[in-house]
Amino acid sequence: MFQFVFSRVYCVNRVRRKWKEFEKTLGCAEEGHASLGRDPDWASYTLGVFICLSCSGIHRNIPQVSKVKSVRLDAWDEAQVEFMASHGNDAARARFESKVPSFYYRPTPSDCQLLREQWIRAKYERQEFIYPEKQEPYSAGYREGFLWKRGRDNGQFLSRKFVLTEREGALKYFNRNDAKEPKAVMKIEHLNATFQPAKIGHPHGLQVTYLKDNSTRNIFIYHEDGKEIVDWFNALRAARFHYLQVAFPGASDADLVPKLSRNYLKEGYMEKTGPKQTEGFRKRWFTMDDRRLMYFKDPLDAFARGEVFIGSKESGYTVLHGFPPSTQGHHWPHGITIVTPDRKFLFACETESDQREWVAAFQKAVDRPMLPQEYAVEAHFKHKP
Repeated sequence: MFQFVFSRVYCVNRVRRKWKEFEKTLGCAEEGHASLGRDPDWASYTLGVFICLSCSGIHRNIPQVSKVKSVRLDAWDEAQVEFMASHGNDAARARFESKVPSFYYRPTPSDCQLLREQWIRAKYERQEFIYPEKQEPYSAGYREGFLWKRGRDNGQFLSRKFVLTEREGALKYFNRNDAKEPKAVMKIEHLNATFQPAKIGHPHGLQVTYLKDNSTRNIFIYHEDGKEIVDWFNALRAARFHYLQVAFPGASDADLVPKLSRNYLKEGYMEKTGPKQTEGFRKRWFTMDDRRLMYFKDPLDAFARGEVFIGSKESGYTVLHGFPPSTQGHHWPHGITIVTPDRKFLFACETESDQREWVAAFQKAVDRPMLPQEYAVEAHFKHKP
């Protein structure tokens, strides 16, 4: 009995030592150095990788590929320990991530479950980054299929045909299967896509935004199959990547990849008042998208009720805690004032925590110098009350 316990402890300690030996492999194998500080106390003893608790649950869902144990709590036999010792995260990345396209989205710990799950399945189950021919669904430059799209007026999700064509530089959708003309044409140049499962109410919910008459238009879509919607997401990123390569021929992949899609800096409810600051404050849903602060009556509205451009401090933009003296009509106590060259915008937050987060998001934009193209956006921007 003593020998069995000693052997088990010895094996577990060898696995732990294997993890500590290599600084380059610190972190979860699925999230790389983005997960430093998280505890990857789990391991796939069939793949030879160390993973965090969150990713271990996904690995358990593909038992035909990955079998998982706790480094600290489970029993390990000699063969399993030897396998881990001869593999590791770096070796797995070298094999299973050898041909990841530059545009393919690599999830972070803060991303939704769907993105992390499909990344793991693409790597190990489908081996898409070993065999490039398996990347055709999102790298071919053309994709069409049916997605569930939320109606602008009635809020119902209906099946709609979508076509993505890099040759035309557009994503289109059609209201009828036999329609010859699309209902909407979204130029790749101004398109963004971000997963919003909680807002849309579906684990595969994707929000696509584009500019129409210099105002932001939202559409909300999903597909029942997780792989399908993630393939659409990466196909959109591929189209943006190839567009930007042509638009900025001297730019490196590292320069272009951050511009392929973006998550919002901040979203949530605040109260706002009108330009005269004498009207009562009204509760609105706000979205901070890069330098555009948009507000909606409902989070799933197709169009914003108004948009505010947040420029840099060099251009006369300032963010202040609190309201100007004698401000009235707000129900929530924690105020924010944004000073622009044209006017002041007043907002009220329900909690002090919300106020701090919004101020931080605004300040991040104000502190960042404006790019040449952002001056053009500012010049044509329409401030809406």
